[in-house]
Amino acid sequence: MTKVDLRSDTVTHPSPEMREAIANAKIGDDVFHDDPSINKLEEIAAAKVGKEASVFVASGTMGNLISVLSHCGRGDEIILGDKAHIFRSEAGGAAALGGVSYHTVRNDARGMLDPSEVEEAIRDSTNDHNPHTAVIAIENTQNNCGGRVLTPQDTKSIADVAHNHELPLHVDGARIFNAAVKLETPVDEMLKEADTVSFCLSKGLSCPVGSIVAGTYEFVEEARRWRKMVGGGMRQAGFLAAAGIVALDQMVDRLAEDHANAKKLAEGLSKIEGVTIDPDSVDTNLVFFEVKHSNKNELMKKLESEGIKGASPYSRWRFVTHYGVDSEDIDYVLEVMTNAMTS
Repeated sequence: MTKVDLRSDTVTHPSPEMREAIANAKIGDDVFHDDPSINKLEEIAAAKVGKEASVFVASGTMGNLISVLSHCGRGDEIILGDKAHIFRSEAGGAAALGGVSYHTVRNDARGMLDPSEVEEAIRDSTNDHNPHTAVIAIENTQNNCGGRVLTPQDTKSIADVAHNHELPLHVDGARIFNAAVKLETPVDEMLKEADTVSFCLSKGLSCPVGSIVAGTYEFVEEARRWRKMVGGGMRQAGFLAAAGIVALDQMVDRLAEDHANAKKLAEGLSKIEGVTIDPDSVDTNLVFFEVKHSNKNELMKKLESEGIKGASPYSRWRFVTHYGVDSEDIDYVLEVMTNAMTS
């Protein structure tokens, strides 16, 4: 019995329009570049984020992996935040598969990097002791920093450092559309200064599977080669792409509902004894908070028995709002949470 699943926005189910599009999708073989639905999705996605081309991939992790491998050779280095998803949550793929080392700099509370610290981290390639810095990466929204949003000006300040050193800037934009909706700014404006970007269709945009990698024609062709090498060359993937087309057409603006529900959830949680959260820190659909309870395992079991998923045996919890969670669901979660914390 699951009434409200707040574990992640990856648990979304496709909308009725997506299911219809999947059933009626025109398909081919994407490895041969003749799947019409894939080709259409990649064209739409590239235009949406303001890049020359894009490629459909199986996941956000694959998207970031092939982006890093396309930018870096073996022994090269990527500069990124110490709380970056690429660094913390992608199984060390760039290092294991590409021989790429991670040079981390500090993420502040909202996920921003200090441009001066980024510049200091860039290696002197004339020194034989140093690896070559090959790419700089930022994340927007920043998951581990609470789903906070970076502005186009933030991105430009890091891009300027990168470009002054003739380095590319990659944006892990898993939830970049959440950032764009929050700032009421077109997504191509958000990414204008970035050289490459990956973003998820399978999170807030509610597709069953898939992400996009975008950049120049040359970069995307290299990314396709790496996609094939890591086993991501899919065949009749147009069934998945059909859902992605609907997502980009219909599911972006509704992210504002998720943000409103997240804010309502945060404000309600702030009134529960034993819960610590600053509602003003909630920018988008990720709600992080601290739970003080004598037995968190029992608390987690209590919530699960009431049909709520997302609790944790740890002090820091994350609830995520998404398509399929409405305002009444938030009321229910707050009611159950209040009773569980006071019983």
